[in-house]
Amino acid sequence: MRVSRLFLDADLSPGRVVELPPEAASYVGRVLRLRTGDPVTLFNGRGGEWEARVGEGSRGRFLVEVGEHRARDRESPLAVTLGLGISRGERMDFGLQKAVELGVAEVVPLVTERCVVQLDSERALSRRVHWHRVMASACEQCGRNRLPRLGEVAGVADWLAAASSGARLVLSPVAEAALSDLPRPQGAVTLLIGPEGGLAPAELALAAHRGFTPLRLGPRILRTETAVVAALAAIQACWGDLADR
Repeated sequence: MRVSRLFLDADLSPGRVVELPPEAASYVGRVLRLRTGDPVTLFNGRGGEWEARVGEGSRGRFLVEVGEHRARDRESPLAVTLGLGISRGERMDFGLQKAVELGVAEVVPLVTERCVVQLDSERALSRRVHWHRVMASACEQCGRNRLPRLGEVAGVADWLAAASSGARLVLSPVAEAALSDLPRPQGAVTLLIGPEGGLAPAELALAAHRGFTPLRLGPRILRTETAVVAALAAIQACWGDLADR
């Protein structure tokens, strides 16, 4: 029987009894339809996972009894930071979900010239809470026990100026270099992908000035959410944990 996984942002230890937050309790009761004594796996995004069992619940409240800790790590040995232009609704959610599944270590939502989503400070905070839930749900599904970092919303120019050293790549449909043309990186990888409509020419030029290598993914122009999947899958296949060993 497949055991359901739950993300719980709490300090977990064997023997502890924890009450599930309302959203998780609703998911356990109404979607998973778990009952007292049913097994679950808990993780808090900081490494490892815990065996647990559903305890007594009433009126939408559920307790879980935390059991043995298992030090299971499913992280990619290749640390990838993704700077992702903010897209509308489901496109952004899809990109974040698949980035988590494909082992990204950090995602930074970026405001670019062609972003159609306008975020004031209040809405940016609300979106980050939503995106965090999307990423946690993706970890529940794919088995990751470490929650990737979700950076603060940033302007693309500021993010480029602060980009870490290592391999730096920016997707561009007019680039000459393919992934197979590049040497294997010695450290981390930083990847920049624009929103729907792509990055503006000035942004691509600024990225190149900041040491980012323009990269193409075949002869076709991909949607932003497709580009996330294609680029991360290719990078992991060439240099990460999808590579042949």
